Amino acid sequence: MWYSNILDTIGNTPLVKLNKVAKDIPATVLAKIETTNPGNSIKDRMALKMIEDAEKSGKLKPGGTIIEGTSGNTGMGLAIAAVIKGYKCIFTSTDKQSKEKFDALRAFGAEVIVCPTNVEPEDPRSYYSVSSRLEREVPNSWKPNQYDNLSNSQAHYESTGPEIWEQTEGKITHLIAGVGTGGTISGIARYLKEKNPAIQVLGIDTYGSVFKKYKETGVFDKNEIYPYITEGIGEDFLPQNVDFSLIDHFEKVSDKDAALMTREIARKEGIFSGNSTGSAVAGLLQMKDKFKEGDVVVIIFPDHGTRYLGKMYNDDWLRDRGFLKDEKLTARDIIGKKDVQEIITIDCEKSVLEAINTIKSLNISQIPVTQKGMVIGKITESDILDSLIENPSIKSQPIKNITTAPFPFVDLNTSIDRISAMINKDNIAVLVEDGEGKIEIITQYDIINAISA
Repeated sequence: MWYSNILDTIGNTPLVKLNKVAKDIPATVLAKIETTNPGNSIKDRMALKMIEDAEKSGKLKPGGTIIEGTSGNTGMGLAIAAVIKGYKCIFTSTDKQSKEKFDALRAFGAEVIVCPTNVEPEDPRSYYSVSSRLEREVPNSWKPNQYDNLSNSQAHYESTGPEIWEQTEGKITHLIAGVGTGGTISGIARYLKEKNPAIQVLGIDTYGSVFKKYKETGVFDKNEIYPYITEGIGEDFLPQNVDFSLIDHFEKVSDKDAALMTREIARKEGIFSGNSTGSAVAGLLQMKDKFKEGDVVVIIFPDHGTRYLGKMYNDDWLRDRGFLKDEKLTARDIIGKKDVQEIITIDCEKSVLEAINTIKSLNISQIPVTQKGMVIGKITESDILDSLIENPSIKSQPIKNITTAPFPFVDLNTSIDRISAMINKDNIAVLVEDGEGKIEIITQYDIINAISA
């Protein structure tokens, strides 16, 4: 058996039992693994459906350009379909999304425009507004508008919902899914509740999003809105695809819990999933009192971990945000093991000769250069030697004339591995600001001393 093209492989994704991460849940917990779709995400389903419906209605014409605001997964589904069907793609997204997502979109020939995250949807710089403007400006273009295009939820009513019903033999009691555009959870919920109105639909929200409070109070509270890290779920407006009447409960999950659980799923279940999957499983554990023995809980695993390698699967990224406590030595530990001494700096207006005398008298090899107390560069023995060979009279000139780029700054939580990687022939030290605002310098010798102490 073979398929006529890659689009025919969308859907019919497996249902897999979760064991270790769900060991404290009395119910049977099943994961709907959407990474087996050709674009490695559940968004392939609705992307194809939106395109096919637009073709039927005449909104999308041959040779047209698809323009959409997307965090990556919808864009991937649209891009793959566009390759097969002969369309161009322009996508707008936010700067909080992972670089891997943008690289993947560009691999399929799409143009990606990155917009700021922390602006109102109505702001002309937002990725919503930019995509709308491009639709007006680009000839023969069509904007799917995944948030308000009901073909989104219809795709899941027609495919994902029936698959789950058949795979569980109608035994499903609870559905858990992240809520972003709302198409996935609303479409599946509509189908399942038609089959069995008693099925509970539990939506996963994030702190900084408006969904939970709106569901519980009917109030759209702008004070609920603030920037968050979790990708793929939550919104600062109400998409038409979110059918609140079909969602029985919203559970908010923190950025930290979502990120750490994303990693746990890979390490305990062998499933390489994305950030919103971590949110969903963390939400499952937070809601464990809602489940009993005999229940069958299905969780949507929307996308693949490869799109988050630089974030949730990167120790330094997690550590920088305070999400990960590492047992390895950090900059704080290295400074703590150093002999207490005042860092030596030199003002940029001092002469090269003064810098030479300072280096000689203190037996050091490098000095951070300051201007009005702020570090603006550095001067090293090799910098001075190179300059003197070229021009011996430079000794009387201010050192700002030969100052090179400053040593890189790291924060107190930066790991020893990362610091070691940053120290090389071009950067023989790094700088760190301690808890009291005092600048410290870390050299290779300091690292060796900390390890052997």
